[in-house]
Amino acid sequence: MEKISMVSLGCPKNQVDAEQMLYQLKAAGFEITPYEAEADAIIVNTCGFIEEAKSEAIENILEAAKYKTEGKCRAVIVTGCLAERYRDDVTEEIPEVDVCVGIGANRDIVSIVRAALSGKKENRYGEKSDLDLNLPRMLGGPEYTAYIKIAEGCDNCCTYCAIPKIRGRMRSRRIEDIVREAKELAAKGVKELIAVAQDTTAYGEDIYGKPALCSLLCELVKIEGIEWIRTLYTYPERITDELLELINSEKKLVKYLDIPIQHCEDGILRRMNRKSTKAELIALLGRIRRTVKGITIRTTLIVGFPGETEEDFENLHRFVKEMQFDRLGCFTYSAEEETVAATYPDQIDAQTKQDRYELIMQSQADIAYQKNAEKIGEVCRVLIEGYDDFIKCYFGRSAADAPEIDGKVFFITPRPLKIGDFATVKINDTLEYDLLGEITDEPAE
Repeated sequence: MEKISMVSLGCPKNQVDAEQMLYQLKAAGFEITPYEAEADAIIVNTCGFIEEAKSEAIENILEAAKYKTEGKCRAVIVTGCLAERYRDDVTEEIPEVDVCVGIGANRDIVSIVRAALSGKKENRYGEKSDLDLNLPRMLGGPEYTAYIKIAEGCDNCCTYCAIPKIRGRMRSRRIEDIVREAKELAAKGVKELIAVAQDTTAYGEDIYGKPALCSLLCELVKIEGIEWIRTLYTYPERITDELLELINSEKKLVKYLDIPIQHCEDGILRRMNRKSTKAELIALLGRIRRTVKGITIRTTLIVGFPGETEEDFENLHRFVKEMQFDRLGCFTYSAEEETVAATYPDQIDAQTKQDRYELIMQSQADIAYQKNAEKIGEVCRVLIEGYDDFIKCYFGRSAADAPEIDGKVFFITPRPLKIGDFATVKINDTLEYDLLGEITDEPAE
């Protein structure tokens, strides 16, 4: 039996694509292996969103190619955003790659792999809209947590972003299709469901004529076995009172919102083609916190956007300190070809961007530490993710922590626990981004 190994890079949405391809390959009789050294074919499912992601993709492609001489690999296949964005350039610039596959050809991955293993080198593409959003998946992560893609593509057209060119216009899945997949995931043991899209708050506009995220969430909370539902990538201008009230009232909807605002200064926001103003952002954050007590708010920022003056940055820095985000990620601006912002004349040098990034993240580290310190003495519910043999304790995540991007809760217990179960933990100490505690019989707050 021929073996396939896959390296999947980038965002959770790309991970879902990878899992769909793996399911098709396994169903066709291939053996899936995590070990590249024993694989007959290696697929690198790439991200191509920003320069750093492209560099990571190329490194992984070249690493995979080594197994043509150091292992038994006969074909290196590149899929994902880098493949879709640069197409034939990938095989021309990286001759180690045997086949490049655009996202519109993902559903043909079985025939593509078979052809590649037989020695046929033929790049394969299709229309972006050919990407099938309803294919079954082979989960590549832990069995208790799964992302569920509710839409593909984006219509927002932010000036710094290449996603509409890579992934096309927004295409929502029908509620019944998402619910059916969620029930299948629950039957496999998934307890935490994480809804993702380029803009989850725009979900449904294209097929229902109006946003339908709340309607979808109302159906998902009915699914037996699903205990936490988390929504990422919610845009500020589309966060409604209905959504906030739903999060506040539905027990399964964790009190957590991921809101990528990117900046706070009106001039920069306009140049980014973002729809909110600083005043609107401040009002929104206040409304969220008043409506949903104890909510965790995560955001993402870009520093060094073309034309960002020292005053703009100082105002952004002050905004971060004043708004006290619970979670914050920051990127230095990357000028992406074929985006409007890349043509702006007032680009900022790399060192200035890096300096600004470090200042923001240092301030956020201070904020995160203080917020964690305020949780000492609280009792929270934790989804158990593993056991650390070195420090002899279990670890997991609270409802306030999304996988991979947020912190963890480390805790001690006198009895063995099962990975994927929930534990009630009393917090008694803090690290910069993580919490420390011990298992308790006290009720979670």
